[in-house]
Amino acid sequence: MDFFISNAYAQGAQQADPFGFLLPMLIIFGAFYFLLIRPQQKKQKAHTELVNNLEVGDEVLTAGGILGKITDVTDHYVAIEIGENTVIKMQKGSVSQVVPKGTINAA
Repeated sequence: MDFFISNAYAQGAQQADPFGFLLPMLIIFGAFYFLLIRPQQKKQKAHTELVNNLEVGDEVLTAGGILGKITDVTDHYVAIEIGENTVIKMQKGSVSQVVPKGTINAA
């Protein structure tokens, strides 16, 4: 019955090309860098610059969606007036964007 099943023999040993594995890994790393890492670093740098340039009188939108006007700025905190005689104090990092002046009155 051996004539129905053929014998399987190992192929000759071939040496692996070290660049055959390295090149695809470099391409994948490059894609991750340009598509994920670099844009995130740019976004973080822009937000840090925004937070460092906050001034009294700026109208801002917080990460929680609160719209208000900055009344006081310290090293780590800002005081934001969100209504008449209503001032909240929050971390500078919670400010997501500075909106154009007059936005509060238009809303």
